[in-house]
Amino acid sequence: MNPDQYPGSGGRTKTEFFELPTAFKLRSGDLLPRVRLAYELYGEINSAADNLVLVFHALTGSQHAAGFTESVEGVERWSDENQIGWWEGFVGPGMAVDTDRYAVLCVNYLGGCYGSTGPTSTNEETGVRYGPDFPPIALADIVDSQLLLLDHLGVSKVKAVAGASVGALLSLSMAARYPHRVDTVISLAGGLAATTLHRMLNFEQKLAIFNDPLFQGGDYSESEFPAAGLALARIISHKAFVSLEAIRTRARAEVIDHPYVSHPVESYFWHQGEKLVVRFDPNSYLRIIDSWSNYDLLSDAGAATYEEALRPCRQQNWHVFTIDTDACFYPDEQRQLVDQLIEAQVPVDWHQVHSAKGHDAFLTEPQLFEAAIKAALG
Repeated sequence: MNPDQYPGSGGRTKTEFFELPTAFKLRSGDLLPRVRLAYELYGEINSAADNLVLVFHALTGSQHAAGFTESVEGVERWSDENQIGWWEGFVGPGMAVDTDRYAVLCVNYLGGCYGSTGPTSTNEETGVRYGPDFPPIALADIVDSQLLLLDHLGVSKVKAVAGASVGALLSLSMAARYPHRVDTVISLAGGLAATTLHRMLNFEQKLAIFNDPLFQGGDYSESEFPAAGLALARIISHKAFVSLEAIRTRARAEVIDHPYVSHPVESYFWHQGEKLVVRFDPNSYLRIIDSWSNYDLLSDAGAATYEEALRPCRQQNWHVFTIDTDACFYPDEQRQLVDQLIEAQVPVDWHQVHSAKGHDAFLTEPQLFEAAIKAALG
């Protein structure tokens, strides 16, 4: 896209980088000698440093939440789809997260592939890419690395932490483990934990990637890239991201020219797989879905029960959003979260969002969330 023709309100944006001041120890016990985080900041942090909203992106999202970022230094797989912010329509002047009032920070996950240290990064000890040797990460590691960036920016407490899907689990992790650093929590289409369904779907995706002959145990090259495996992983995941009604309406009449594609629905899913292949790295994908599947708030918080884990959040204000057609994080998962917050005596508002689009409504329908998010931010 020509950036001069970009219609969004966020304008031109740019990814910045932060080098952690010391080596970073992961929950696994592994030590990363050098960690860089890629981030974007919209709006201005005020003199009291109390107006920052930290946004956690979803599974294959990036630091680029709003505006137009044409490219990112050192990132090979930055496609046209990446150039427009993934939360465009939510973040900007006068929008749900109003950048005239708040500074908004979004950071690419540790282990990601959009500029933060991950499998595509160079291991300084060997001089080559980490690839499959990049250590396993936990959602707690992602949160802890971003807290160091907040320290660097002079922010001791965020106005709000917000996240959807996996980002909602990260918001929960930060709020429960660092309650003194969070005022408000906005949890969209998330829950308390990874479920059996999540682990089943994530395992199918892992097998799709592992079984691609070009994957080579994670030691693949750009010229022999495991595109088929990554595309199939995306197809598997997409079943839970979009409602059946939305799939039916999105499937176009035409069918691509492929010997095994014979219906518009198949053509639609093929297209979803192809889109991810040009913009994501399989090793990063595996690290992130493992961090999701293995998420355990009780272990991370050192608590025996959810009531105990959430009790420190009593001074926060929680806003939990349910999408009624969500087939990834089902409405009962938000009910469980809300029930546990109530048991722990944490102030919580539960917002019901009615959408025909399913889980992905948190990306595509800002008008359904805007009033409630504005009210949550006060």
